[in-house]
Amino acid sequence: MTAKLALRGVAKSFGEKRVLDGVDLDVHPRESVVVIGASGTGKSVLLKCVLGLLPCDAGSIRLDGEELVGLTGRALAAARARFGMLFQGGALFDSLPVWRNVTFALTAGQAIRGSELRARAIDELARVGLGAEVADLRPSELSGGMQKRVALARAIAARPEILFFDEPTTGLDPVMAEVINRLIREQVTALGATAVTITHDMASVRKVADRVAMLAEGRIVWEGPVGALESSGSAHVHQFVHGLAEGPIGLGTSLGISQKG
Repeated sequence: MTAKLALRGVAKSFGEKRVLDGVDLDVHPRESVVVIGASGTGKSVLLKCVLGLLPCDAGSIRLDGEELVGLTGRALAAARARFGMLFQGGALFDSLPVWRNVTFALTAGQAIRGSELRARAIDELARVGLGAEVADLRPSELSGGMQKRVALARAIAARPEILFFDEPTTGLDPVMAEVINRLIREQVTALGATAVTITHDMASVRKVADRVAMLAEGRIVWEGPVGALESSGSAHVHQFVHGLAEGPIGLGTSLGISQKG
């Protein structure tokens, strides 16, 4: 099967710190892949490279066989239009009501009446379990869980081909985290989309993943179906899955570049 998203030799450094050191990963159409790894291993950096938010130092990132590395201007914007993104903090615009947040991507280069956009937003909010009464509120008036659901509604509103989720359950209580995991799985399936999630939450991994890739020491050190986590044979995976202090994942990993994911 031809990969929807194919990464080969992706590398990225910050000064002398080598964060990504030759990442190879394939994500197939309609597959949900979760990238796991300790804090500071470069998961968020990897995501930003794919999205074109950070330039790669080396390597190739192909979408349906077309190279993304080096794209600028309209070509980069066209590629990003095929993506939907749920940021770790939600990244909602506090100055805009919820309905305008949800439909933000739909307004690019299009003349759509506000009433039509608001109706579309209400439909999208319903998909994530929120009522029409939320549409006119500001993000600051919402709980953390509601903000995540609004951000998910925004991510799916333009019917993207690939959805990216950056630590989608961070800061949520276990009940709301379960709600978000279920919604992600439901919406990815309903849209027939490809999904890439980065997380260190093993509950999320088991809920949303078809396949899992372990990022450590700047590379993918193991990948396989989610059901093979317990029998991976990888010391990195075993330590991470079971939350062990001893193992190849050292404390320096989580302390060194934690600000970069």
